[in-house]
Amino acid sequence: METPKTPFLHFLCFCCFCFFFIPSASSVVLRGIHPLDINYFNIDVINCKDGSSSFTKNRLNDDFCDCVDGTDEPGTSACPGGKFYCRNLGSQPHFLFSSRVNDHICDCCDGSDEYDGVIHCPNTCIMGGSIVYKTELHQTSNVVLGNESKPHGGLDMIQNLKDLKVLALLQLIILVFWALWLYYRRSKFRKRRSHV
Repeated sequence: METPKTPFLHFLCFCCFCFFFIPSASSVVLRGIHPLDINYFNIDVINCKDGSSSFTKNRLNDDFCDCVDGTDEPGTSACPGGKFYCRNLGSQPHFLFSSRVNDHICDCCDGSDEYDGVIHCPNTCIMGGSIVYKTELHQTSNVVLGNESKPHGGLDMIQNLKDLKVLALLQLIILVFWALWLYYRRSKFRKRRSHV
């Protein structure tokens, strides 16, 4: 049986490609940033939180300290006063000093503080993050900074629900296009049958 080459079929293939290979904008998370601060960092020119200066978005996490308070480097160890946010989904999120980022010690139970690939940190958050992970030279340790270590699990759950909504919507769109394609094929088959 010959497969028709229709624009609809091409569009369906394009939708499937986009669904599986192109990440959605809502799933992009800036490294080391608390979920409440994501909108703060999603503008073109960002002010340092201490008001000392401002920087463009392309200088965020560029491994050079532009702000005295470390606002521009939440995901690197460039600023001595900076803080890195561990999301730790499945466990308690917390802040740690940015000097512990990429120091070859797994401080976040999700391993997000060691993203440079030198060591591999297994995700122990689902187990409560209480498992001590040892490398050849170092051992994990969680550092909690003052009052900023309050759990923000509800905010992480809201972000996950938003991501799930986007995923469900994309799946629904693909399902509708698949149903339309089947309807198109069936009607074409009926037309052929009626001509016989």
